[in-house]
Amino acid sequence: MSEPLLRGLARMRSHLLDPDTLVRAVASGRQKGGAPQWRRVELRYVDLKAGRHLQVTSYDEQQAHTANHAVGEPRQPSPARDAVDALLDEPFGNWHVETTTQSHQLRVTKKGEALVHTSDRKEAVEASRGHDRGKERLLPEDDPLFRELGLTDAQGRLKPSRQAKYRQVEEFLRLLDTTVVEAVEKGHLRRPTEAEPLRVVDLGCGNAYLTFAAHRYLSHVRSLPVAVTGVDVKEQSREHNSAVAGRLGADASFVVGTIADAEVDPAPEVVLALHACDTATDEALARAVAWGAPVVLAAPCCHHDVAAQLRRAPTPSPYAALTRHGILRERFADTLTDALRASLMRLAGYKVDVVQFVESQHTPRNTLLRATRTGSPVRGGTLRTEYDELVATWGLTPRLAVLLEQQDAGA
Repeated sequence: MSEPLLRGLARMRSHLLDPDTLVRAVASGRQKGGAPQWRRVELRYVDLKAGRHLQVTSYDEQQAHTANHAVGEPRQPSPARDAVDALLDEPFGNWHVETTTQSHQLRVTKKGEALVHTSDRKEAVEASRGHDRGKERLLPEDDPLFRELGLTDAQGRLKPSRQAKYRQVEEFLRLLDTTVVEAVEKGHLRRPTEAEPLRVVDLGCGNAYLTFAAHRYLSHVRSLPVAVTGVDVKEQSREHNSAVAGRLGADASFVVGTIADAEVDPAPEVVLALHACDTATDEALARAVAWGAPVVLAAPCCHHDVAAQLRRAPTPSPYAALTRHGILRERFADTLTDALRASLMRLAGYKVDVVQFVESQHTPRNTLLRATRTGSPVRGGTLRTEYDELVATWGLTPRLAVLLEQQDAGA
C-alpha cells in the first residue's frame, strides 16, 4: 500500500542516519518529471582516523565520486546528516537500504507516492566499517559455496589458481544484484514469495559456478526465495551439478539439452547466458524473448558469424580501413555483433545496457548485455530505421534477427 512520499523518505532517513546499523544504501532511478544530479549513489559508514564518517559514492555517466562526511556529536552540526538530507531532496525514484537486521526498499510511484517494502534478514549481519578494504565482497571467500566449487581449500582460503574465477563471480553478482533489485523496485520483475520463488535459468551453465553463485547470493544475502535451473548439453554436467546442489541444499535443478531446445517449465523470469559461444548467445537471447523473461544477462564469447559475413561481403565506402586488417576486422565484428544484439533486444521491448563484465586482464571476453523488459515490441520508428539502415549498409543478416523472425512467424 502506498503512503505519502515524505513519510516514506522519513523512514528511510532514520535508517540512513544510524551509523551503528546501516550496512549499505543505494539511491537510483528518477521520479516522474525529475532529474537527479547523479545516476546512482551508494552510502555506507566507514571508520577513519578522525572518527566515523558517512561515505557517499556518487556515479555520473562517466565515473564515481567519493566523499566522506563526519557524523558529528549528538545535537551538534553534522555533515553526514546534511549529506543525507541533500540526497533525500534529490528526485531519485528508488531507495534500497540495508541494515544489520532488515532490508528496506522504497519506490516512488507515478503519482508521487511511496511504496515501501521491508523484509527481515534470516540472521543479523555485521556491518563492515573498513575504509581501505577495496571492494566489499558480496560473498566472502570462506563461504561454503566456494569450497564446494573448488575455488577455496578446506580452510576457506582462496586458491591462487582460482583468483580470476572468484573475481568473475564477484563482478557477475554485482551486475546481477543491481539489475534484479532495480527491476523489482520499478515493477518490471515481480517480488518473489516462498510460494512462488524467483525463477532463474542459466543457459549453457557448464560447471554452474555462476548458477550456484546467483542462488547463494539472492537467497542468502538478498533473502529472496529463488529456484534456479541450469541447462547444458552434457549429462556429466547435470550429474555433477545435481550432486553439488544436494550438498549445498540449494533449490537448483539441472537438465540436459541445447540452449535452443531444452525444456524449462514454468518459464524463467531471469535468464543468464554467460560465455555461450558464437550464435549460442543469439539462441539464448531469442529464448529469453520467447519466454517474455523480464531480466536477461548475457556475456557473449566468440563472434564468428558476423565476422564471416564481413569477410564475404564488400566493405561499404568509406569504411574500408575498418576491415582491411584481420585483427581490426575481428574486433569490429565483436562490436558490431553486440550492437546489433542490443538493437534487436530494444526492438523486442527491452531496455538494454552494454557494460564491462570483468576487467580485460582477467578475460578478453568482458562485455555483458544487461536487458530489462519494459514494454511491448517496437514495430517502427527511429529505432527500427536505425537498425534497418545499419544491417543494409553492411549487408548483414544477424542470427538473432533470423531467430526472432522465426518465432514471430510461428506465433
